[in-house]
Order: sequence, then structure tokens, then C-alpha cells
Amino acid sequence: MNELLEQVYSMSNIDEIIDLVSNELKKPIVLESDHFFLLAYNSYYINQFDVANQQTIFSKKCPLEIFEKFVETGIIDQLKTNPVPFRVKQIKEIGLNQRVVVSAKHKDNIMGYIWVQEIENVLTDEELAFLFDVSFHLGKLIDKMNQLKHQKEEKIEQLFRGAIHNHYKTEKEIKWEAENINIVLPSVFSVLVLNAVYAEKDLIEELKETISSYLNLKDKVSHAFVDQSNIVIILGCFSKKISTSSAAMDLVENLLTHFNTKRFSDIFIGIGNEYEHLLSLRQSYLEALEVLKVAELVDSQENVPYEYSKLGVFRYLNVIDQKNKQTQYINSNLRILIEKDKENQSELLKTLEIYLFNNCKLKSTAEQMFIHLNTLNYRLKQITELTTIDFGDFNMKCQLFIDIMLLKKS
Repeated sequence: MNELLEQVYSMSNIDEIIDLVSNELKKPIVLESDHFFLLAYNSYYINQFDVANQQTIFSKKCPLEIFEKFVETGIIDQLKTNPVPFRVKQIKEIGLNQRVVVSAKHKDNIMGYIWVQEIENVLTDEELAFLFDVSFHLGKLIDKMNQLKHQKEEKIEQLFRGAIHNHYKTEKEIKWEAENINIVLPSVFSVLVLNAVYAEKDLIEELKETISSYLNLKDKVSHAFVDQSNIVIILGCFSKKISTSSAAMDLVENLLTHFNTKRFSDIFIGIGNEYEHLLSLRQSYLEALEVLKVAELVDSQENVPYEYSKLGVFRYLNVIDQKNKQTQYINSNLRILIEKDKENQSELLKTLEIYLFNNCKLKSTAEQMFIHLNTLNYRLKQITELTTIDFGDFNMKCQLFIDIMLLKKS
């Protein structure tokens, strides 16, 4: 197979190499990156791709259930430690036929993985040796591809960082810069910002990776980058009929699903309004930052909305806080509840907060607190007996909720 190997060495296109090797070995091949994203694939016969291959090709990355099975069975550990091609036995529950896999390396760094599904006949020792030799050439090409991609990503970051920091005076300037780096700008967009200043370093890295994976699967018009302690995400759409605000909330839900509540408690999220004009990128960014300031002020995002458009009275918390400090204002009703909670180890203040947040609706409050309606009614009766709170007074309810929010920062 020396002549075939020389032919591979002369090629610089990953897709063409995978096509050539697949056709010569007469077996389906999938090439993935080191993060298990699909890079290239080919099958001598199209119907020979097993279910695992099909799912990878369809989703453009290794599906989660397959990855988890690989972790469980030790295959991931083998991929990182085994320097030569090795066999992965059939795993029927995830639709995986027997295959051979080898790491594609460059300068001792793993760049990706080559998966060869063994159809009918297994690979011979000569074919395994050929595949091993090919892996180094592919590793070198993937490394070069990654460098070019990284350079482009840096230019994209510079473009959007410049836009949110007001470096451009006209939309024409932004469009000209985008044409130079060959990217398509969104028709509509909104900016989502995650503040992770108090989070652990490994969580920030995991966040960035999860966000990048999500955006890669969605489209090529959204971009994420780090700006000081913030992860900034430009969520864009080609069509004005699609809501980027909905896309932003989908991403938030994805993150909340991926990370447990305790780990995510050090992360604050803000989503700016949706705009069409590119110079408004900064406006959407500033709006997202305003949401973050509110969450930081009360040291929690439990009842603070992610979207600037839903911020409402929270926009004025900082001003009210300053006014309270000047006048040394303390809500006497809340002070009574705080003392009562300390005395009896109760949750009257928490009950009041959630009751007000749910617009004084009994059922939704009880469900959020995981308590019986009778328990809730008993607590509300206690609150009204201990204080001068009147739940029929709209102004008083607004004042109470604001004061509770500001209590969180103390």
C-alpha cells in the first residue's frame, strides 16, 4: 500500500483523503475532531452506515448518548491513551457496529479520530498499518485547518468586540470589515452576556465549550467570545421572521439543563433587545449588562428576568438603593418578619417574596415552594397578623417586592 500512502501524502483536502481511503478499504469512514465534531465521512456503499454513524452525520457531532456510552465502557480513555489503531466491539443498544478507531495526531497532540466500520471482513494488519500512517497526515492537516479557523475566529471577535465598544461610526464600516473576513452578518440580532467573574475557571471553560457546541449545531451567523469577565454571544438570524430573543432563551434553557443549579449559581445572564441595525449591537450589549448589574446588586438571579425587555421596575433598583441609603430607610414590616424567622426558624420572608413574585397567586406560589396550600394560607395569615401588610394595596405590594430584592444585597 506504499503507492496509495504516497498518494495520500500528496493530498491536502481532508474530504478527498477520506473518500480515497474509504473507497480503497471498501468500508465506511467517519473523521471527527478532538471534541467529536464531524469533519468528514464517506462510505463505499451508502447503506452501510450503521445507526451510530447516521446519527453522527445527521447531528454533525457524536450524539450525547453514544459519547456517554463510550465514557462508561472506557473507550474515551483508550482514545486518549492508545497510540495505535484498536477495535471497538459492537454495542447494539446504541446502534454501533464493530469498528477500528485511531487518533489523528500532530506533534503528540490529538487532533481528531478516524473511525472505520468493519463490514464483513476485518481490516488486515497491512491495512491497520496504512491507517496508522494516514492518521499522522490527517492530524497535520486538521492542525493547519484549526490554525486557519482560529485566525478567522480572532478577526470575527475583533469585529464584534469593536461593535459593542463603539469603535465603528457607520454600518458601512462594519459591513466592509465583515466582507474582508468573509462572514455573513445577521439580519436581526440580540446580545446575550454571561458574567462568570465568581465562577471557577473549569466552569468557565466548560461554559465556553457548551456554548460553542450549541452555536455550531444551530447556524453560522451567531458568535461567542470572551470580553474581560464576560462571555458575549451575538445571537443572529438570517430571517427577520425568526426571533433572536427566543433563540437566546433556548440557549439559556440548554445551559440550565447542562449545568446543575449549584454550579450555575455563580453565573448571571442578561439578554439585550432584538435589533436590525448593526450599530445597535452596542445598545443590545448595554441592555444585557444592565440586567447583569441588577442580578449582581441583589446577588441572585432567582427572580430577576434574563431579558432586558422584562426588567420592569428592576431597572430602578440601583437608584432606589441609593435613595434608601441617603434616608436610612428600613421597611419595618420586613424587619418584623426577619426577626420572626430568626426566632422560629420559619420562612415567612421567603414566602412573602415568592407570593409577591407570583402576583399573589396561591397555587403557583405553593407549587414553587413545594408546600401545601393550607401551609401557604397559614403563613400568609401569620404575615398579616404580625405586620400592617395589606395584600389589596397595589403600591404596598410593589414597595415590598423592591425592598425584599434590595435586602438580598445586604
